[in-house]
Amino acid sequence: MQHFWVVGTDTDVGKTFVTTLLMRNLQKQGIHVTPYKPVQTGEVHDGEQSYYYDTTMYEKYSLQLLDRENLNGYSFKEAASPHFAAQLEGQQINTQRLLGQMQQLQQKWDVVICEGAGGLFVPLDSYGETTLLDVIVQSKLPVVVVTRTTLGTINHTLLTLEALSKRKIEVLGIVFNGDTGSGMEQDNIKTILRHHPLPFATLPKLKHISHIMDLAITDTSLFERLLKHETSIN
Repeated sequence: MQHFWVVGTDTDVGKTFVTTLLMRNLQKQGIHVTPYKPVQTGEVHDGEQSYYYDTTMYEKYSLQLLDRENLNGYSFKEAASPHFAAQLEGQQINTQRLLGQMQQLQQKWDVVICEGAGGLFVPLDSYGETTLLDVIVQSKLPVVVVTRTTLGTINHTLLTLEALSKRKIEVLGIVFNGDTGSGMEQDNIKTILRHHPLPFATLPKLKHISHIMDLAITDTSLFERLLKHETSIN
C-alpha cells in the first residue's frame, strides 16, 4: 500500500492545505485515505471554542469518516517549534511512539498521508538531536514537497531537495502553492524544475479556504505519479 509524507520548505507554505487536498482527490478515486499529523502546535481560540487548525481541516473536508483519535500524535497549545511547545507543557516528544502510530495506521488504511511540521530540520527535542527529517528517514516513506511560488522559493526548495537526496529519500513530486500567475513566479517554477524535473502540481492562491472543495489536481503529473505509485505497490 502507498503511504507518504507531505513536507514543506518552511512553515506556513500550505502543508495542511495540500495534505487535505491530496486526501480529498485520492478519496474521490475510491481509495481509503487518512491524514496523520505527528505533532501539531498552536491552539486556536474562537469565542468559547478551542481547536487545532490542522486536524480540524482534515475532518471538515474529508469525504470519508476519519478516526479523530488517530489523526495526530501530540498537540501543544503554543504556536511554536514542536520542541519548544512541548517544553512549555513539560513534555517530551517520543519519536518511537510516532513511528509506531504510523505503522498501525498503515495496517488499516490504503493511504496514510503524514504531514510534517515546519521545515525538514525542525527539532523535536530540546537538544536538537532529533529532527523531523530523522523521523522521515526512519519511517522509510517517500515525500511530496510543498513550496511557495514567491521570492525566495528557489533557494528554500533546492536546499530541501538536496537534504532529501543526501538521505536517499524518494521525492514523489513538488507542489507549488499559492501561485498568482506573475512572471517571476512562473520563472521560479521553471528554474526549480530545471534543476529537479519531478512530477508537480501548481495550485492557485485561493480567495477562501472553502474553495478547496472545487479544486481538482487529478490532471497533474504529481497526481498521476501518486496513482501509479499506489497501483504498483498494490
